[in-house]
Amino acid sequence: MTAVGVWWSPWREDGDSLILHVDLRPDAGREERAFAILDDHERARWNRFMVKGARRQFALCRAALRINLCDRLGCSNRELSFGYLKHGKPFARVNGVPSGANFNLSHSGRHGLVGFTKRDGLGVDLEVRVPGRDFDGIGSSVYGPRERLALSAAAGREKVDLFYRLWSLKEALIKALGTGFSLSPSRFEVPGPMIEGGRSGVFRFPHLPSDPFWLEDLGEPRFAAARACRLTPEDRHA
Repeated sequence: MTAVGVWWSPWREDGDSLILHVDLRPDAGREERAFAILDDHERARWNRFMVKGARRQFALCRAALRINLCDRLGCSNRELSFGYLKHGKPFARVNGVPSGANFNLSHSGRHGLVGFTKRDGLGVDLEVRVPGRDFDGIGSSVYGPRERLALSAAAGREKVDLFYRLWSLKEALIKALGTGFSLSPSRFEVPGPMIEGGRSGVFRFPHLPSDPFWLEDLGEPRFAAARACRLTPEDRHA
């Protein structure tokens, strides 16, 4: 597909990693083109969404993923399919053979992210900030002691920003690990300096101390966002 009429654009690019921003605003023409790109399994999933906005998010993000994966893998859309790991994380297949491509996607509201990397264990998350929620109440079930303390000390807009920043960081880590919410987010905390506002750091799950991840806060005015990626042995000795 040419650049004319696409609904995604490069958002973060560094080294061997790329994150695309996907525009999820209502657009009948885009939605029709995106739906036509989906395979039968994806169309069945699309049909199970009861809310129109959820259908739009799924179709536009999934079609953007398909088009860009095909470009990176040198295959046609018909040759591309997806399998799923034990906890639901997708992987790409070309003509039925696992491709080894590492990708992840996230969407919230009218924004989506699709991330690619040559590294293993990628997780991206995006959260549109919604004020007026019971942040302390929700935080009590998903955050650890230091995270809850920081949240309780914040107020107003600062509390909103902190809640979503912490959540995007933790969600990116869970997605990078690939276990889904079989691992409760309350069982681990993001690095202390990042609770206090740091933008990046090395993270280790308490039950996997020898498996470090690089964690980044990518938040911007439109939304909170984060990326996590498993560090290679070469990274650890650099």
